[in-house]
Amino acid sequence: MSDLYARESRSVSKMAHLRFFPQAVVGGNGAYLTGDDGRQLLDFAASWGAASLGHSHPAVREAVNRALSDQSGASYLSTASEPCVLLAEKLLSLVPERARGRVWLGHSGSDANETVARMVVAATGRPRILAFSGAYHGGTVGSMAVSGHPAQQGTRAAGLTLVPYPNSYAAGSSEAAKNAALAHLERLFATDVPPEEVAAFFIEPIQSDGGMLVPPGGYFKAVEALCRKHGILLVSDEVKVGLGRSGRFNAFEHSGIEPDIVVFGKGLGGGLPISAVVGPEAIMNHAVAFSLQTVHGNPVCAAAALAVLQTIERDHLVENAGKIGSLLREALDRLAHRHSLIGDVRGRGLALGVELVADHPDRSPASRQTALTVYRAFQLGLVLYYVGVQSNVLEFTPPLTLTGAEALKGVAILDQALADVAAGQVDESLLADFAGW
Repeated sequence: MSDLYARESRSVSKMAHLRFFPQAVVGGNGAYLTGDDGRQLLDFAASWGAASLGHSHPAVREAVNRALSDQSGASYLSTASEPCVLLAEKLLSLVPERARGRVWLGHSGSDANETVARMVVAATGRPRILAFSGAYHGGTVGSMAVSGHPAQQGTRAAGLTLVPYPNSYAAGSSEAAKNAALAHLERLFATDVPPEEVAAFFIEPIQSDGGMLVPPGGYFKAVEALCRKHGILLVSDEVKVGLGRSGRFNAFEHSGIEPDIVVFGKGLGGGLPISAVVGPEAIMNHAVAFSLQTVHGNPVCAAAALAVLQTIERDHLVENAGKIGSLLREALDRLAHRHSLIGDVRGRGLALGVELVADHPDRSPASRQTALTVYRAFQLGLVLYYVGVQSNVLEFTPPLTLTGAEALKGVAILDQALADVAAGQVDESLLADFAGW
């Protein structure tokens, strides 16, 4: 191991129970992170999408400085504050009419989804919840209980039923994937799961952690119709793929549906911890003090979130995500013609995935090569991570501020990383202390 990577390994060695490549950073600006060795790393992950405006964005800095200079408390428990009220008003204006009731503020997508899972069962009196196999709705006990990702070891909720997310690449076509997934849902309602017992269906408009899967056209319209028929609430988890990332403000807009409840997190705070649930008053206000923690509605985080939403609008970042996302997607498609490891390129806007396979006909996952590619890309100056139930999908969730030049530079680095892995030039022993999920 070179002095460079030995130094980076030491810098993270004190962090218990984590296994990853030796990425250690001391700063960042825009789409770049500064490594503790002084290297500038192009960031195609944005901390799993949390740094939605990139790093050290002036709008977030200014909002935080203003909020701290005359701080209106630290919580919205028992105290209304201007940042929270303004944020709530803004969020209500950004969701469909049927969800435009009340706003709950939390710390992360995990506590937001846990709150919704508890809330819908309590408010409707229905004991069951539907979610997707491969779904990741959070890392708390309650959010893991309604998730379906195999990497999570938490106990599933007794009333949870997991259904297949349509995978067009695995099924061979989008139509085949849609028909199979809908047929499964219809059989489920006809046999094992009485629909009148289902409180809510947690959907992912793009299944990010399950492999950056994009639903086939018409699939979620059919799901919405089934939910309306049976009085099932539709909950859209926008935590990673919402807030403009997909090229629409809400990712569910691509499917032409109107969820009853919308969950925001990650990029909402631009790097600060805040989440939000927006939903009907009858559901959100069904009980007093149902889900409260002391620094929920922290006015500093709320001020940052409001600045993020205003910046997305002012700087036309939804449009930028669509434009730069198309450029990035086209460049990745070109890579697919040159690298046999690439089986599929998919996604929307700046939420993209590249599935790596060891064999094209049977689509067998190239999980180890995926880990090596991520490691090699980091060595070459590009930060990205991998997702998927087989850990073989490169995930692209860069800042919404990404430029065309930065997009093409990142693809050029990835091109070299893939070539080096395919040529056997990346030592597999590097992965000894690097294990994702």
